[in-house]
Order: sequence, then C-alpha cells, then structure tokens
Amino acid sequence: MPKKEKGRSHSTRPVGKRPPSWCKYTPDEVVALVVKLAREGNPPSKIGVILRDQYGIPLVKSIVGRGIVEILKENGLAPKIPEDLDNLLRKAARITAHLQKHRKDTSNRRALQIVESKIHRLSDYYKEKGILPPNWEYKSVIASIG
Repeated sequence: MPKKEKGRSHSTRPVGKRPPSWCKYTPDEVVALVVKLAREGNPPSKIGVILRDQYGIPLVKSIVGRGIVEILKENGLAPKIPEDLDNLLRKAARITAHLQKHRKDTSNRRALQIVESKIHRLSDYYKEKGILPPNWEYKSVIASIG
C-alpha cells in the first residue's frame, strides 16, 4: 500500500525536528512575522503558507518550538473557534442558504447532513480537548428546511 500523499502537490513535511541550516530566521523574528500576519487578518493556515512561500520558513514549530496557533494564543490573536470548525460552519451556512431557495435539492440536503455530522464530531473532539467550552452547541437546521 503506498504512503499517503499530502497536499495538492503531494508535499511532505520536513523530516528533522531541528530548523534547517539554510533558514536564517531567529525564533523572535518568526514570532514577530506570525503576529504581524495575524494582525493583517490572515488565518493560521494561510500564515503558514505565506511563511513558507514568501519567507522560506518551512515549519514554524521546528524554529520556535511552538505552533502558529500557540503563538497566536500567547499574543491574544487566536481565533475563538478553531479554523477547521469555522470553515465547516461557513459551509453549512452556504448550503442552508442554497436550500432556502431550492427546497427540492435533495443532493445538497444530503451534503448538509454530512457537513453537520462533521461539525458534531469535530465539536465533540474540541470539547474533550478543552478548546471549546462544554456548553458550546451547533443548532441543526435540516429540520427547519424540510
């Protein structure tokens, strides 16, 4: 069985835990760049892509010792809801708006059920980890559309 490829270009993460010898940024410079990019309104995943493509920083964690989200938490810039859950919530809202106009679109009704099940699974995980408060709840809208 072949090894799972990652990303659109089948890229793999750097192997070593130490920063590469060709990367000349200090940990303080990398933290400053992460904070600057977050203040410009970039989400954590986009910050990582910008640092990789424009600054040649392959992995923040190997240089600083902490991930991008941890750096943002220390500086009070972390998103209230994790980025992957937020993207699923936005997707569910888009599908719901579509279903308000097109009530007989059963394939998108099924897509909304799938997205909402992902939201529930992911929110349970984040509640266990303590990232979301225990009383956080997603209100399902499938029943109100039908």
